[in-house]
Amino acid sequence: MIFRQERAGKDGKPFIFYKFRTMRVDVEPFGSSPKTSDDPRLTRVGKFLREYSLDELPQLFNILKGDMSIIGPRPLYVSQMAEWDERQKKRLLVKPGLTGLAQISGRGQLTREEKLELDVKYVETAGFLTDIKIILATIAQVFGRKNIYEKRYSKTELTRGQAHKK
Repeated sequence: MIFRQERAGKDGKPFIFYKFRTMRVDVEPFGSSPKTSDDPRLTRVGKFLREYSLDELPQLFNILKGDMSIIGPRPLYVSQMAEWDERQKKRLLVKPGLTGLAQISGRGQLTREEKLELDVKYVETAGFLTDIKIILATIAQVFGRKNIYEKRYSKTELTRGQAHKK
């Protein structure tokens, strides 16, 4: 089943983001979760999809539509834009991507601030060689199945900007 959600695109323009659903529909998607594949909210198929990052495949449709690119900062919630300082808002100067510098630099193990900083670094240093490096490192990350799981936060923490303080 395809999961649809509004995310912030280039210049902060909202777009509909697609993923394969990996969690059961009767659970709260936010809140603390195990940093392992033992998260009870995941379906059996969902666990497999996440292990190999296959849950992201529907975003190829977003790329074909022009909402996303292959490389760039991951698309975040529209509500999160209010939390960013002027430097962090630079991430909106490019289309969001299927993979990016933050994903090859620690993925789920990075703090929100570290991810935002890497997003800005990508915007400031983007180029052909950087993109090739990111693509090759992404392939290694996916097949190595490293740093997949991250801490999840409550919806209140996400909208209030409190999640990054934990």
